[in-house]
Amino acid sequence: MDISRRDLIKVVSTSGLVAAGLAGGEALFSKASAQNTPTPTQTKSGEMLYRTLGRTGEKVSVIGLGGHHIGRPKDEQEGIRLVRAAIDRGINFMDNSWDYHNGGSEIRMGKALQDGYRQKVFLMTKIDGRTKDAATKQINDSLKRLQTDRIDLLQHHEIIRMEDPDRIFASGGAMEAVLEAQKAGKIRYIGFTGHKDPLIHSRMLEVAAQNNFRFDTVQMPLNVMDAHFRSFERQVLPRLVKDGIGVLGMKSMGDQIILKSNTVKPIECLHYAMNLPTSTVITGIESMEILNQAFEAVRTFKPMSQEQVRELLNRTREVAAKGQYELFKTSSQFDSTAKNPEWLG
Repeated sequence: MDISRRDLIKVVSTSGLVAAGLAGGEALFSKASAQNTPTPTQTKSGEMLYRTLGRTGEKVSVIGLGGHHIGRPKDEQEGIRLVRAAIDRGINFMDNSWDYHNGGSEIRMGKALQDGYRQKVFLMTKIDGRTKDAATKQINDSLKRLQTDRIDLLQHHEIIRMEDPDRIFASGGAMEAVLEAQKAGKIRYIGFTGHKDPLIHSRMLEVAAQNNFRFDTVQMPLNVMDAHFRSFERQVLPRLVKDGIGVLGMKSMGDQIILKSNTVKPIECLHYAMNLPTSTVITGIESMEILNQAFEAVRTFKPMSQEQVRELLNRTREVAAKGQYELFKTSSQFDSTAKNPEWLG
């Protein structure tokens, strides 16, 4: 086979990652709605709600700090202040990626996590490499920039092509590097992300199952428009819940593009994603105003009734029908690895 099944089983078994009865041909729940599925176990502390991250047992804040946006302020110190303010108020899930701002976001976060802040967070970053060599280099780059000897969650980034799963699990592919890093103690958990099409996510899960591997987390767009168009909520989310895989929601506002439809408000967008069985909803925070908005969404969140969900989806149905406000699905605007194919290796 493409990747050594014996080595995979040996490594993932020690981490509790072998899928129990997970078959590649499982139903994809294409007609199911995840809004009727209970959210993960939830507790409150201070201003923040915390949920269990799938079967890992980790407790993560229901709001995650988006890594790309902390690289946007021109003043590096402002980015660092935002990270620390978020942590001080209870956000413990830190999102990042090897490629954000050519490494600038990881560098800022690494500086922000000094002085005892690293111990307060669940740190995630992503790599683009599809080959073992490229992935190994990117993992080591990220560790150095983040100024840490261990990343809590490493995710394969931008699984947006049907061939990405095959490349990652191939002999000499990125998964070999990730499993070696896990065995060496450099990373704890393994996941993947993507924003293009639920069919690609389903294929990634199937190829993983064929290799006796089950991911700890999956990150994907979950928002008030997704339910109407190439829906991750309907086609992927129920499968993740069934298999105990931690759900990381992103693009609740589509980088503000969804708000331009004039059908929903920011806090409604966050509430919708929080109402799904998400462990954390990663949102871009590039100012104190937006940070305060995120905490207001947490303060005012209550489980939504079926009627409330239906009203919100009815409100967005027409404008969402063709994906014109989910440009990450329908254009290459958000495809950083398409613009920089050399990152794939």
